[in-house]
Amino acid sequence: AVHYVHEPYVEFPPARPTADLLYAICEYGSQRLRYPRGYFPRSGFSHLRRRGKALDRLESWYAGCCAAGLMAKTTTQATQTTLCCAEQAWKQALTMFCADEYATKTAAFFCCEERDEAMWTCFNSDPANPQYSPSEWYTAPVQPRERGFTFSRSEC
Repeated sequence: AVHYVHEPYVEFPPARPTADLLYAICEYGSQRLRYPRGYFPRSGFSHLRRRGKALDRLESWYAGCCAAGLMAKTTTQATQTTLCCAEQAWKQALTMFCADEYATKTAAFFCCEERDEAMWTCFNSDPANPQYSPSEWYTAPVQPRERGFTFSRSEC
């Protein structure tokens, strides 16, 4: 077990996907932190555990979005498809995170109190890893694909 002097580090919240970030989102996915079982102490830190779960979910869904973009016929179409999918995944992961936050007896993450575009703006106002940079020393463990997200091309 890992013993912490301070809180375990969680790169939350994630930056909102943009066309400029797609390369990093897709290329460095396996080099961004994951939060598997055992990362957090057995007790406490439930608020960080929920954040880690949201990030793991999002990274899994981003991998699917990046694969969907690879099947596009043109570079422009690939960018548009991947970005639309990544944006949907980001919103869905954060919506699920907020639902998890409200299912506890503790205070919810402050951005969850906002609605619609104000909530997305809040989450993107101070992202922990704004450029989706890789951790040079880290390779993510293989984790099962997260369920709960279906890319809707008709919403693009």
